[in-house]
Amino acid sequence: MGAIRIAVLKERAAGETRVAASPETVKKFIALGASFAVEQGAGVAASVSDEDYAAAGAEILPADKAVAGADIVLGVQAPDVALLKGAKPGAWVAATFDPFGQRARVDAYAAAGLEALSMEFMPRITRAQSMDVLSSQSNLAGYKAVLAAANLYGRALPMMMTAAGTVSAAKVFVMGVGVAGLQAIATARRLGAQVSATDVRSATKEQIQSLGAKPVFVESVAGIEGEGAGGYATEMSEEYQKAQAELVSSHIAKQDLVITTALIPGRAAPRLITDAQIATMRPGSVIFDLAVAQGGNVEGSVPDQVVTRHGVHIMGYSNTPAHLPADASALFSRNLFNFLSAFWDKEQGKPVLDEEIGNAVRLTQGGAVVSERLK
Repeated sequence: MGAIRIAVLKERAAGETRVAASPETVKKFIALGASFAVEQGAGVAASVSDEDYAAAGAEILPADKAVAGADIVLGVQAPDVALLKGAKPGAWVAATFDPFGQRARVDAYAAAGLEALSMEFMPRITRAQSMDVLSSQSNLAGYKAVLAAANLYGRALPMMMTAAGTVSAAKVFVMGVGVAGLQAIATARRLGAQVSATDVRSATKEQIQSLGAKPVFVESVAGIEGEGAGGYATEMSEEYQKAQAELVSSHIAKQDLVITTALIPGRAAPRLITDAQIATMRPGSVIFDLAVAQGGNVEGSVPDQVVTRHGVHIMGYSNTPAHLPADASALFSRNLFNFLSAFWDKEQGKPVLDEEIGNAVRLTQGGAVVSERLK
């Protein structure tokens, strides 16, 4: 049996600058005994040249030849089935699939006899942390959101004492304290802002304080637990929602920058900020909506456009990690390597997935959709 063949294609989705392999991970896969093919120009937008991949041991080929005979195809966003003609029957494709939003693509993978492995469905368990692309990419997104908002904001973030007078520190409010929110807090603190944050999970209060920010929570009403299955946020009691909304409304009115990060997997993003709340903010304030591509946390936000309402600038990128392509690609590539190498069977010379992680990420197999979450 020859060496298992792994292929990486150039991303085709609009605005996608990332790539699913780095020279570092190519070397590591080859060290495990795989052969590796990369489509010409696949890494250019992420500052990785064809020469870098070739030096790491990859073959540089046109798309059809790169995929020809591939056992495994790696992607950031899952490629269209048409691009995968020539891959081995039952080939694995490990990428993000947006399984709830792109069901037709999942069905097309099943019909083509491919095995789709959705990196978004990686379980939130300790041993899978190093494989979790949502966390690695959200971390960068939280950082970029603060920088982009600060760049648009017409004032300085830190307090500055100057001979001409004092510039007071900007107030930054982070809504949603997952991976992206925590990085947004840390970044805004490093830039010298006064930072506060809120979340539906009471357990995040200590995390907010540990980063030197002020937690904004209703103290007097029950129903905040909000911790759902697998560490994701869920919805809260009506009474709590109402009290929290009032507290947040009065708090938002005093903020200069607001970063919203709330997402519930497989659902439209929850609405956190209404037009009426935007109207209470100071002109020139900035809101960055990290959930804009999933319908938005902020009323009136539009992907990849700055919308100005009541003098407040609202922005959000449809693909925030793609604005940091070199680091985003390096981390994404490592997540993929950590995933496949963890299951590498030396005797068979290929990865063999276990039930816990394999069944969680596998969308299609043997011509059918097999994921319990999609049935």
